[in-house]
Amino acid sequence: MTTGERDGVAFLDVSSTGPVIPAGVADTLFEPFRRLDPTPGGPGLGLGLAIVRSVATAHDGTVSAQGRPNGGLDVSVVLPGPGPSPPSYPAP
Repeated sequence: MTTGERDGVAFLDVSSTGPVIPAGVADTLFEPFRRLDPTPGGPGLGLGLAIVRSVATAHDGTVSAQGRPNGGLDVSVVLPGPGPSPPSYPAP
């Protein structure tokens, strides 16, 4: 996992291990309840990446995924940097 700030945006890059992701499937993994292994009782519910996308979108960010040639997935989340600070008011 790598985090940081670059050109005024915050980023989070995560790499995972696992099965090879077939070409063209990585973007569909952001759909709720989408799983690579549709076997009942298999690992996961297919909600993790859907939640990541929802949170990133709610903060005007983006998320993308890319399958790794030898298996696993690289996921990148990019969020805009902070805007202007809100005005501060003296305590009453």
